Amino acid sequence: LGFLPSGMLADVVSNRGRLMLITFWWVAVGHWFASFAPGFWWLAVLLALAGFGDAAWHPLATTILVQNDPQRRAQALGIHAIGGTLSGVIGPLLVGFLLTIIDWRQTLQIIALPGALMGVAFFVIAKWIPVQQTTGKVSRADFSALARTWFNGRGLRIIAMISTYHMALVAMISMIPLYLQEFHGLSSSETGIAYAVMVLAGAVGQPFIGRLSDRVGRRKVIVLGNGLAAIAAFSVRYFEQEGWFFAILGALLVGVALLECVRSVILAGAVEYAGSREGATLGFAFSLMDGIGAFGAVLAGWVASFYFSNAFLLAGGLALLAVLACFTVSLQATAAPEATSRHGFDDKMNEGGRNLSVTNTVRE
Repeated sequence: LGFLPSGMLADVVSNRGRLMLITFWWVAVGHWFASFAPGFWWLAVLLALAGFGDAAWHPLATTILVQNDPQRRAQALGIHAIGGTLSGVIGPLLVGFLLTIIDWRQTLQIIALPGALMGVAFFVIAKWIPVQQTTGKVSRADFSALARTWFNGRGLRIIAMISTYHMALVAMISMIPLYLQEFHGLSSSETGIAYAVMVLAGAVGQPFIGRLSDRVGRRKVIVLGNGLAAIAAFSVRYFEQEGWFFAILGALLVGVALLECVRSVILAGAVEYAGSREGATLGFAFSLMDGIGAFGAVLAGWVASFYFSNAFLLAGGLALLAVLACFTVSLQATAAPEATSRHGFDDKMNEGGRNLSVTNTVRE
């Protein structure tokens, strides 16, 4: 829920560094209060509120990145993704270790420390974030422009591409740990190592694949990445029948890594299609990925109840649907709407004097 409001604020708030500072303290304070929760439901609510601050950070940070370097949007988004993916892998391992020596309340208090430390650091870093000239408020026109951009034939096909792509990714990553443990008998530590390698390979590859798409175009990379990931996912059933365990691991590694790698490319393509309002666009795309994309796990769990590797056949099918959707729509930017100049995207940055015109030629 925090993605879209944060993205829209990123388009209209002049001092975004201050807003990013608030998100760190929001996360830190939220986890600190959660450590004093008297029961489960209070804990769930407080953690959800803390997560809202975490979600708000991403559209803010990515908006600044894509505006600051419009010729290398996908590469910038890929670099941004590395930190989040690393924390997603290391965080659960650290929490698991802490829970073996201290209770959950103390663990939550320790989890709050990185956010608090970054909050302190951002008192200085926030001054480096470029200030933009804006209206300073979200208006009805902003919501209308967002609806006009996305709720038409072309926009809906891009929504379908984003949604099916991320459902494929979620279907794979949600079922791999269970598949390796329950079907192949790996231990928890072996499963954790295998899963971490798969996810980290995709994270490390994102900037490079993003840079490739900045040069050769979004469509080629999206189609190739999803297509090869689909082949890898489909091959799991064949390797399983042949009893080739290491081939299964390789196929899962390739499938997850490729789907992770094209994430930044798809986000960059969405920004370029919209033509302006980068924050609202990224917030909307993140909402689609984490909202509709979550149904990938639900569907994967359902088909896996019949036979485990059905989940990977589903993931491959969803990846192919993303390829089909990509073929049916152009990602070339539309004409910039009237709010471009109102939000100051064509003005020079107050710091660095860099012209961030969104009318730069974009790649399809």
